[in-house]
Amino acid sequence: MTSLAQDRSVELSIGGMTCASCANRIERKLNKLEGVSATVNYATEKAKVTFPDGVDPKELISEVEKAGYTAALPAAPAPSEAPPQDELRQRLITAVVLSVPVVAMAMVPALQFTNWQWLSLVLAAPVVVYAGWPFHKAAWTNLRHGAATMDTLISVGTLAAFGWSLWALFFGSAGTPGMTHPFAFTIERTDGS
Repeated sequence: MTSLAQDRSVELSIGGMTCASCANRIERKLNKLEGVSATVNYATEKAKVTFPDGVDPKELISEVEKAGYTAALPAAPAPSEAPPQDELRQRLITAVVLSVPVVAMAMVPALQFTNWQWLSLVLAAPVVVYAGWPFHKAAWTNLRHGAATMDTLISVGTLAAFGWSLWALFFGSAGTPGMTHPFAFTIERTDGS
């Protein structure tokens, strides 16, 4: 073990984390390196790493990248570059704007015109694909590294629901012109399509 006088420290900017388990994975990977002590903060997307003189910070970055995330020494953001929060905010706004009519048509029988379910498909597809893309991308990255996170749950859940809806529309009775959902407080057994 090295003495603290010989240790150096660095704060890495971490990218690609989507939940606390991601931060824990990165922390475990870094702490496995000899003489390295790391704490990763998911909220700030930073890793504070103390390491001995013989370790190059590029090795630390490489170890984080092997875990499926990005790491960099902190740098000032470029003024022309949009911050990730702006991109996420745009995806959220898109999802809300497109989802509200879908929910309204499904819940209010007066809004269920002939073939309304096909309009719901057109509005819901961008929500699943565009707004959900960060979740799908993170789930795929984690899958390649043999891990499952909340992103995996969200991605699998939304894709399963969307897939079932497609099956019901194209092969079940949900795509029948004039099909409506009556408003009722009863539980009835149906074929699910």
